[in-house]
Amino acid sequence: MNDFFDILRLFVSIVIAFSAGKLISGLKLPSILGWLIAGMVLGPHAVNLLNSSILESKWFEVAESIFECIFGLIIGAELIWSQMKKAGLQILIITVAESLGTFFVVSLTFGIIFWFSGIPLYLAFMFGGIALATAPAPSLSVVRDMKTGGPVTKTIIPMAALDDLVGAVVFFTVIAFVSAHISTVGVPVPVVLLLVFLPVFLGMLTGFAAGLLIRPVHTRNGTVAVMALMMLVSIGLGFLINSLLPAPIFNFTLLGMSYAAVVANMVTKEQMNGIMVVMNPVIGLAMVVVILNLGAPLDYHLIAGAGFYTIAYMIARAAGKYSGAWFGGTIAHAPDTVRKYLGFTLLPHSGVSLIFTGIAVSVLSGPAPESAAVMQGTIAAAAVINEFIAVFMAKKGFEWAGELNKAAEGVTA
Repeated sequence: MNDFFDILRLFVSIVIAFSAGKLISGLKLPSILGWLIAGMVLGPHAVNLLNSSILESKWFEVAESIFECIFGLIIGAELIWSQMKKAGLQILIITVAESLGTFFVVSLTFGIIFWFSGIPLYLAFMFGGIALATAPAPSLSVVRDMKTGGPVTKTIIPMAALDDLVGAVVFFTVIAFVSAHISTVGVPVPVVLLLVFLPVFLGMLTGFAAGLLIRPVHTRNGTVAVMALMMLVSIGLGFLINSLLPAPIFNFTLLGMSYAAVVANMVTKEQMNGIMVVMNPVIGLAMVVVILNLGAPLDYHLIAGAGFYTIAYMIARAAGKYSGAWFGGTIAHAPDTVRKYLGFTLLPHSGVSLIFTGIAVSVLSGPAPESAAVMQGTIAAAAVINEFIAVFMAKKGFEWAGELNKAAEGVTA
């Protein structure tokens, strides 16, 4: 009976969030701002409609993972190899430059701050590792909501996939070295890399199987049925792998992304468009739930308690993202709009940052509880403040680049 009422609460929360998004979009702002505000207001720290009983339940964890995988489809469906070959190296250079640039700026900033504060310097590198994370959902929701189109949009979609990979590799590598330094039980770096790339490998494998099964099917319902069935198989295998890991760190967004990317490159454009036309309403629902889950844990009380570390973190991360994207765009000879405005679309952060922070805190809580407290307080406060600023700046980035309402007709990301 409790589960029934929790599901009802979630349904009401989705309806409220959807309505808030419509209201916000009427003010020429991205719908995601309405979803985020709804999540924070309805979450455990305010109205408590979307309470911890729901957010911590097993059924919601399963549902959220499925929605994250579905969300990954909108990234993967755009990763067509024949098109990627033209800009693939350019996007790779920009991604690596902005990721490592952010890591360098944030690590250096906190290295100096912690040196004078007497805090262990390894914590600065952990801050840098967390700062790399870019939450793809906010920027991609702006892409869908505002129907953006142009060089920045074409760059941000594949970057959403690559950025997650680079960020995860750097973060987990830092965690492995710090863990080996402060505890007797370190995590071998090869194992870390395997865990990061496992969702991609699994998605490619099941996507290949799905592509083979879809090719001979000539009806829309048939292709959608095969796509959905094989995606559920992928998710089931993901849950199995997650249950075998010491912590539930399997990335279902990367799973959905790689799954859709392989399928999109194996079937005809007409088949893929037919699949996405049917899936678009489900993807829309997935985005609302993912953003609700992003906003619900955010505690608005932290805004008043934000201190020097939080402000320093936000400024350093923004500087790293922007300068890294500008530098990478310059090296890769990207269009001027990409160099100037891509960095603004990379500021959304909170979902992935909170996951990374939770993992980092679990590593630090035993051997270095003081460092764990510093990290948790800083990132949590930054997540609340940054997300609203970041969504607004992402929208402005597309606007300044002249890409609002420029999407081509048809199925878009």
